[in-house]
Parts: sequence; C-alpha cells; structure tokens
Amino acid sequence: MTVHFIGAGPGDPDLLTLRGRDLIARCPVCLYAGSLVPEAVVAHAPAEARVVDTAPLHLDQIMAEIEAAHAAGQDVARVHSGDPSLYGAIAEQIRRLKALGIPYTITPGVPAFAAAAAVLGTELTLPDVSQTVILTRTTMKASAMPLGEELETLGQSGATLAIHLSIRNIPAIRRALEPRYGADCPVVVIYRATWPDQQIIRGTLGDIGAKVRAAKITRTALILVGRVLGDTDFTDSALYDPAHVHVLRPKRAKKTVSVS
Repeated sequence: MTVHFIGAGPGDPDLLTLRGRDLIARCPVCLYAGSLVPEAVVAHAPAEARVVDTAPLHLDQIMAEIEAAHAAGQDVARVHSGDPSLYGAIAEQIRRLKALGIPYTITPGVPAFAAAAAVLGTELTLPDVSQTVILTRTTMKASAMPLGEELETLGQSGATLAIHLSIRNIPAIRRALEPRYGADCPVVVIYRATWPDQQIIRGTLGDIGAKVRAAKITRTALILVGRVLGDTDFTDSALYDPAHVHVLRPKRAKKTVSVS
C-alpha cells in the first residue's frame, strides 16, 4: 500500500499531469482538498473508489482515513492543489506516514505562479530587469514568517515576487515594498488562475489595494509584483543571439580562399 501525493495543478482539469491522472484512476481511495481541487480532477477515480473531500477535516481525521486504507491494503491518491511542495501541508502528513511505516510518493503539479504567468502571457524573468522569482507569503492567520523572510528583507533584492495567501494583506505589502519598488511598480492579482471564474486585476503598488477591494476579492488569489510585469524595454536573451556560441551551436570555422 502506498500514499500518492498528487499535485492537481492550479484549477483547470486539463493541467493535471498524465502521471497524476493515472494514479488517481487506479487508487481505490482518493482524498482531495475540495475547496481548491475541482471535482473533474477526482472524476478520474474508479467508480467504486472511496472519494473523500478533506476540506472540512483536520489532520487526525485525514490520517485516520489513510490508516484505514493502509489496514485494508488500499493505495491512496492524496490530491492537493497546485504543486504539493508549495504551501501544500504535506510535510506534516509525511512525518506521520514515516512514523507509521507507510510508504509514499510525490507527483508534482503545475504551481499557481506558473499558471498565472501563462494566463498573463508573460515571462517572469527578463534580461536586465529581473532574473529571480521569490515565492513567499505574509503573516496573517497562518504560521508566522521565519526571521529574515519578511517582505522588507526579501524586497531588498528587487526580484519578481509571487506572494501567496496574502490577498487580505495588501496594505502591509504596499508598506513593505513601496520604498524599494516604488509606488508605480506593476502589480497583478490573479484570482483563481485557470478556473472558469478567473479574474485578472492589473495595477501598481499604489493603487492595487483599491482595485482589489472594488472587485471584492478576499481569497484564492496570487499577487505578482515586479517590473517584469510592465517592462518591454529589455535586452534579448543571449541564448539565441547569433553571436552566442555554445556546445550545440559551436563557432564556425572561417572559410579560407586559396589563390593560385
């Protein structure tokens, strides 16, 4: 018996990986976070499978479902939204699985920041603008941020920021970042990226708060901050520059002309 942690992707069922789909299809037990994973994803489960929405359950109840499946020798598809390595709360489940001697695997999924960039039709790393993307969140009702990971500190880099789980904390984000990024720095809020009710709100650090309030968005949104979101004046990448030589595109020898 094995517990398979599966990243369901950002929302669109088509963005579930083939491996994730196949695992769900063969597991007699499927536990999924119904608040963030669409039913179309777990519809791949066998008709006779035990399918449980874990959104209203606490950790002990989720582990009880897994232990019951373990006792019955039944594989479990444990389906999380996005990619389970990011704010997926799988580490605490894995710790308990290890203590119980229950094997597990992890199947990655499309993370929210990648889906957001896709729906925006943009790249998050541009030459001479930003070559770093920082995935982070802010302190609200969830776990506190470790010392040194405050936005004021991370913002010193000037990197592109993908801020999760913080849509109700925009005033604090503005206060932390405006001194380094400027009030005119582009910001995009993506609500439920790739879902049918997806919304995209564009603004700046100075005005995004008012725009989000007007849209009445209070959850399930990603905040992207950075000059890459508005900059079109950047240098082309060296990778495809005709003068750039690398192992797959070696320098051509100059032709010599013989004179007789």
